[in-house]
Amino acid sequence: MELAHSSTTLNGSSPQKLHSPHKHKHHKDKDRKHKYVLDSNGKPKIGPDGKRIRIKREHRPEHHTANHAGDQGVMQVKTERMDSGEPHQNSGVTNHGDNEEIRRMKKKLKKEKHAKKRKAEENDVKPNIKKVKTKAEPSSTLSSPTKKKTKKMKEEEEAASKWKWWEEKKDTDDGIKWKTLEHKGPMFAPEYEPLPSSVPFKYGGKVMHLEPETEEVMTFYAKMLDHDYTSKEIFNKNFFHDWRKVMTSKEKEIITDLGKCDFRATNEYFKMKSEERKARSKQEKQKEKEEKDLIQEEYGFCMWDNHKEKIGNFRLEPPSLFRGRGDHPKMGKIKKRLQAKDIIINCSKGSKVPSPPPGQKWKEVRHDNTVTWLVSWTENIQGQNKYIMLNANSRIKGEKDWQKYETARKLKDRVDKIRQDYWRDMKSQEMAIRQRAVALFFIDKLALRAGNEKEEGEGADTVGCCSLRCEHIKTHKMLDMQEYVIEFDFLGKDSIRYYNKVPVPKQVFKNVNLFMENKDGEDDLFDRLTTSNLNKYLNSLMDGLTAKVFRTYNASITLQQQLNDLTDPDDTLAGRMLSYNRSNRAVAILCNHQRAAPKNFSEQMQRARERIQKKQDDIADAKQEVKSAKSDFKHHKTESNKKKYETKKKKVERLQEQLIKLEVQATDREENKEIALGTSKLNYLDPRISVAWCKKWDVPIEKVYNKTQRDKFAWAIAMVDETYVF
Repeated sequence: MELAHSSTTLNGSSPQKLHSPHKHKHHKDKDRKHKYVLDSNGKPKIGPDGKRIRIKREHRPEHHTANHAGDQGVMQVKTERMDSGEPHQNSGVTNHGDNEEIRRMKKKLKKEKHAKKRKAEENDVKPNIKKVKTKAEPSSTLSSPTKKKTKKMKEEEEAASKWKWWEEKKDTDDGIKWKTLEHKGPMFAPEYEPLPSSVPFKYGGKVMHLEPETEEVMTFYAKMLDHDYTSKEIFNKNFFHDWRKVMTSKEKEIITDLGKCDFRATNEYFKMKSEERKARSKQEKQKEKEEKDLIQEEYGFCMWDNHKEKIGNFRLEPPSLFRGRGDHPKMGKIKKRLQAKDIIINCSKGSKVPSPPPGQKWKEVRHDNTVTWLVSWTENIQGQNKYIMLNANSRIKGEKDWQKYETARKLKDRVDKIRQDYWRDMKSQEMAIRQRAVALFFIDKLALRAGNEKEEGEGADTVGCCSLRCEHIKTHKMLDMQEYVIEFDFLGKDSIRYYNKVPVPKQVFKNVNLFMENKDGEDDLFDRLTTSNLNKYLNSLMDGLTAKVFRTYNASITLQQQLNDLTDPDDTLAGRMLSYNRSNRAVAILCNHQRAAPKNFSEQMQRARERIQKKQDDIADAKQEVKSAKSDFKHHKTESNKKKYETKKKKVERLQEQLIKLEVQATDREENKEIALGTSKLNYLDPRISVAWCKKWDVPIEKVYNKTQRDKFAWAIAMVDETYVF
């Protein structure tokens, strides 16, 4: 409860100003109302004498905290005795229950903020941020324009404080990646929490108790019960084989058939937990976000040569079932939980080494400044080395990207000579040279990956250009009314099928048939060629040239040409974005960046068609209104009728623009249903092409790159204007 304000103290001396922890702006008329007893409508009550009933004033000591009864808008009168000895309960202050770790992180974050501010003042750096006066507002105003403005200011602050490494003089490339490196190490996955006793696992129709380790692996499969993977024989076979490895001997004796296992209760339990998570209140979501931000600040950054750099992904992946891409032969196997004994830490000498979890030790601590990874381990499915590295927007990643695209641009000046050379070699007397020429033709014209050598039996049966086998190729002298067609059918990277029928020059066709003579299907097509030999030859033609550079070059030059051909100066913004996506799609098709159509694709398209139909109906109605308004204006040429007519015309124009946008979006979605645009846009296309196109055609860069991608390509956005050409 809150005491009414008093003009004098009990002893008649001047009052001291009382401060409330809550800052509220009181209007004079509101203060006046607070002197009287209010009725349910918030108006002062009238007494028998016809006068307003005043509130009796009472002294409030300095240390007393006022509690505003905001919901009723009424100031309550404190009635308990001041000398009762009972402590005053302030219901207006809530305890958020932050644990010691969160408080410690908040304190550290605050110190860093002050230190950064002091450093900026010392260097006379004035952040380009306007101070905005804000007042306490209820949570319902979270989506107000004030929030948007604050978010924009935050982005500006981040941009102002970002390390503009591209403006600095580059050090000589002596193999040293950093001089000092300090970080907190990885964040381990949380320990497994056993299922409640009310969630049973059944085998053969009977409830069966599982040991925690066995139960945890069971939940991996139960969570995927509705997924296509659990309908695949190889997935089920691999899972059951690995699951039995973690079972106790007693569990192994009982559980002998995956088909008798009933995972439905566990599946329903996790669905329920997912729905509960979605139904959380705004306050709960906000609190979780704040805690994640604190964890991000603690683990998500490192000090790299005295610059604060963001780490890519500091969280170690929790144990789960391996999925792979395409028809991977190891899908369904168990990815084990990582412990500190599996982890190699890399940091500079003299820096604080990250602390492992209590009771554990790192596998190794290194101080190798010739590599860019912070943390390394070997995963148990394919035995591959995995790393925690810097975020894509870091200097080391940005410089690598920049160099990659600059090398591809250099190839533009040499590619004609290289093509002349491999066409000359098509008729070489030496079989190895002739095979190299055909392989280069495939890599250049079809953007095939070179393919890396690997041990027999390692992972999926994936191949590249140099590792193609005769069974992957069919030649047709005439197919679909075209001469000299080569039909490719093989599994490429990530077990994605590459299938293409390509008409080729006659000499290429003759050579391929020559390479296949007297060979079986499992024999190598290019038996005199390896990826390393091919790249060694390419490097002799141009410093830094590899087969992969051809892929980057062809992707980028294709985008540049497509944008030049498809962009219409008279197009709307939506039309220009359709042209951009079509240009990007041409690259994705060239690079074979496929994806499965979304499961609910037909429903998405149906909803899109319904929105288009509704908009067309709205336009028809609006045109009728225009016709009516025009008639009114024709008969009564008043200013109001003229204004009404013009307003109706503008409404039709606005609705037509919205219709065009909806139709463009539907077309875009239809054309992209089985094509993945993201891979080429982020890894094979020189971002400076997209930036220059946006600047030339007044397309907001946000339409092409999201916030994360803009951070990744900040160097490209800063360094080029609309005149840049790849």
